[in-house]
Amino acid sequence: MAKKTTRSATTSVSSDADAPLTVPGLDAATGHRVADALQMRVHALNDLALTLKHAHWNVVGPHFIGVHEMLDPQIDGVREMIDVLAERMSTLGVPPNGLPGALVAARTWDDYDLTRADTAAHLAALDLVYTGVIEDHRAAIEAVGDDPVTEDIVIGQTADLEQFQWFVRAHLQGVTGELATAGASGEVEAAEKVSRRGRKR
Repeated sequence: MAKKTTRSATTSVSSDADAPLTVPGLDAATGHRVADALQMRVHALNDLALTLKHAHWNVVGPHFIGVHEMLDPQIDGVREMIDVLAERMSTLGVPPNGLPGALVAARTWDDYDLTRADTAAHLAALDLVYTGVIEDHRAAIEAVGDDPVTEDIVIGQTADLEQFQWFVRAHLQGVTGELATAGASGEVEAAEKVSRRGRKR
């Protein structure tokens, strides 16, 4: 496939312009503003799905199979969230952008830091990944508040993401509830904290 150096947003056969309408009960400006708030969530969830799959492929160690198999349903769940948000954007009159170039250009975070690593290291890093995604999803709840239907969708997704993080954190907590990644400022630091704890046992 030939590489394109530029991409026209509007051509004779394609347009990324907002539609001159939205759902009944909202004015077009409000509907489009709500949809625009969803675009970054689509980008973040696309990135999360890829990151989870990357960890699924690269996890090693004695607990490999449990973590490997735990991640697949989370990946499927996140992919479903992406589809729901993108279709909601279209419903509101704004074409969603799922292209990788748009994701890379828009994102405010770096690539995941781990490749082949043991289960504890990946789970520690993924805990921080989930924290970032969930914090931004919670902020989006307020951003889409002018449309209760969209707000309900984002609230439901946030609950599911928090449950996925709970599954991850259950591997990182002690019996008193302390989290092994507490205080870590990055994925590598979180992984190292968990690894040090494992060596002390």
